[in-house]
Amino acid sequence: QVQLVESGGGVVQAGGSLRLSCAASGITFRNYRMAWFRQAPGKEREFVARVNWSGGRGYYGESVEGRFTISVDDAKNTVYLQMKSLRPEDTAVYYCAAQGGDGNYLYWGQGTQVSVSS
Repeated sequence: QVQLVESGGGVVQAGGSLRLSCAASGITFRNYRMAWFRQAPGKEREFVARVNWSGGRGYYGESVEGRFTISVDDAKNTVYLQMKSLRPEDTAVYYCAAQGGDGNYLYWGQGTQVSVSS
């Protein structure tokens, strides 16, 4: 059974930092790209970042480029999202997802809430 379990969300002041974690199990990691998405109340789900399990370059949404960093720890089967210079508009539920070779996001976590106060 595939499980993606996010953690690390919370409440932070604007300008602060948080690191989200997504622990993955039940999948062969090298077959997937891992990504983070977010969804704020009343808004569409938004792509945040993506990376291969082998590491390497991350790809980012325009609104987080330069402030967020995605990384993987292959030994721990965990993908991270380091978030810096947080803004109130970063407030959302953040989801971890696994992308298969066909480009579809096949597995999703339950989400973790990030709230940034001004």
